Amino acid sequence: MATLAAAAQEVPPPAYQLAAQRAGVPSTVLYAVALQESGARLNGRLIPWPWSLNVAGVSKRYSTRAEACTGLHQALRQVPATRIDAGLGQINLGYQRHRYRQPCDLLDPYVNLAIAAEILREQHTPGEDWLVAIGRYHRPAGGAPAARYRRSVDQHLARVLGRHRLDADTRRVLP
Repeated sequence: MATLAAAAQEVPPPAYQLAAQRAGVPSTVLYAVALQESGARLNGRLIPWPWSLNVAGVSKRYSTRAEACTGLHQALRQVPATRIDAGLGQINLGYQRHRYRQPCDLLDPYVNLAIAAEILREQHTPGEDWLVAIGRYHRPAGGAPAARYRRSVDQHLARVLGRHRLDADTRRVLP
């Protein structure tokens, strides 16, 4: 595992490392999921954006948490909560209602990452390829949407780990 860490092109920021460690998931997996879910280009670099919403399939990014919270409340007046995802891990407001107190709590990066890591852990079976859990994170029922999502996140994961492609054994023992 030390060789994987040494070869990494990107080290997940401390908030990802903390949330991942607490949940028992690889920080690289959590970071790759956030890149897929809320990634935004800033100065030519893809980074997860904490004040991101997806409202009925339309991505929206805000400059501040306060602006995103206002946008979130407006969205809740327009569409059902099950059609809104928020924050770094794009947590669904309807299906994950039991995981937060107030909708804007999901715009706190630490809260959002803790929830995302918890969902990933719940979707993972020990010894299983982490990409399977990643697919279920997006769509627990699986199928073609989960497969497309796995392929997209796998590209981010390979970039973070500094690998062109990852084999199944490597994905099972990610650091």
